[in-house]
Amino acid sequence: MTTTLTENTVTIGGKQIFYTETGTGPAVLLLHGGGPGASGISNYSRNIDALAEHFRVIVPDLPGYGRSTKGVDGSDPFGYLANGIRGLMNHLDVDAAHLVGNSYGGACALRLALDTPERVRKMVLMGPGGIGTTRALPTAGLQSLLSYYGGGGPSRDKLETFIRQYLVYDGASVPAEVIDTRYASSIDPDVVANPPLRRPSGPFALRTLSRMDFTRDNRLAHLQTPTLVVWGSADKVNRPSGGQVLADTMPNCDLLLAANAGHWVQWERADFFNDVTRAFLSA
Repeated sequence: MTTTLTENTVTIGGKQIFYTETGTGPAVLLLHGGGPGASGISNYSRNIDALAEHFRVIVPDLPGYGRSTKGVDGSDPFGYLANGIRGLMNHLDVDAAHLVGNSYGGACALRLALDTPERVRKMVLMGPGGIGTTRALPTAGLQSLLSYYGGGGPSRDKLETFIRQYLVYDGASVPAEVIDTRYASSIDPDVVANPPLRRPSGPFALRTLSRMDFTRDNRLAHLQTPTLVVWGSADKVNRPSGGQVLADTMPNCDLLLAANAGHWVQWERADFFNDVTRAFLSA
């Protein structure tokens, strides 16, 4: 990465959100996934430079992750994330922006668009969460992700297994330093005490699960936001069939199935992803 990044931390609703930005032009927010140790820069390290040539690129650490305040409202996690990112947009005087969201970040983007469609120009979603994931048994990849802080607690071996076996198509392609960096972030005491991504539990678990499944939300079929879904054909975390569900449901949704890619398509197929994203957002 060669682009000069400006780092800032703002307080939204009493919580801190860390973000970086670079480039000029229409605003694009890059919303990262929810895996252990995830952050904005680590998820989009291969995309920021290319997109900053054409856009004002804003890369937050989602609430609960990175250098943002830890903890997520477990009763409505997607709504909590969307509120935080909308608050960041308000702070930056961004009336409307393009949203690029991977996995958890894709769910955040969808919820923000459903709640306040006037704030979202276009969306690019990569293997977004909340697409029928509560109607079937979790995938092996999602099981691995959700169990990271359970059992004997987090470990580098557990994280390496998740990343190499489930996150990407070619596990050997991920450098050891990427795993080391994410592991160090994943064992932050505040994160261990308040894991941002966990199975809903308690008396209101079913209500929470319903909120986390966009296929149960009648607003999805009426959402006019132009959307490009890019799903890795070998995704082992969120099933690629979710892409067709979105294409069949949303009025203005295009679908691309990326070969030789898993759940981290923007990293595994970076040149392809950068090209199609730039073209879609610029059209």
